[in-house]
Amino acid sequence: MRVVLDTNVVVSGLIWRHAPRQILDAARERRITLYTSSVLLAELAEVLDRAHFAAAITASGASPEFLMQRYALLALRVVPAEIAPAVTADPDDDAVLACALAAQVDLVVSGDTRLLNLKHYQRIPIVAPTEAIKRIPTV
Repeated sequence: MRVVLDTNVVVSGLIWRHAPRQILDAARERRITLYTSSVLLAELAEVLDRAHFAAAITASGASPEFLMQRYALLALRVVPAEIAPAVTADPDDDAVLACALAAQVDLVVSGDTRLLNLKHYQRIPIVAPTEAIKRIPTV
C-alpha cells in the first residue's frame, strides 16, 4: 500500500504515540510505503523547529534534526505533480495532494479538516489516521 502522510500526521507520529505512530511503524515494518516530496520535507523541518514542540521533542530524547532525518530515510521522495489549486483555504495542503498524485498512492492520511472534507482527490481516498490504521495490511 502506497501512502502520503500530511505533515501533521508525521509530527504526531514522530513525537507521540497512537494511530500516527502506528502508521510510521507500519512503514518501518514494510507493510506500507510512504512517499514525500522536498516541499513536504521542508514543511516538516519548519514545523519540528517550532517552539511549542521543543519540550515534547526533548522528552522523546531526540532533536528536530534527528526526527527529520529519521522520516526522510523512511519515506521515498518524489517530484510533486503539477496540479490546479484544490484547497483554496490553505494552499499548502495542495503540496500533499501533488505528492500523492505523483506517487500514485492508495491513500492520503491527514488530521487537517480541509483535506479530510475533500474525502478524496482524483480517486485517492483522504482519511484520518484512525481510519488509515483499519486499511493498512496486518501482515
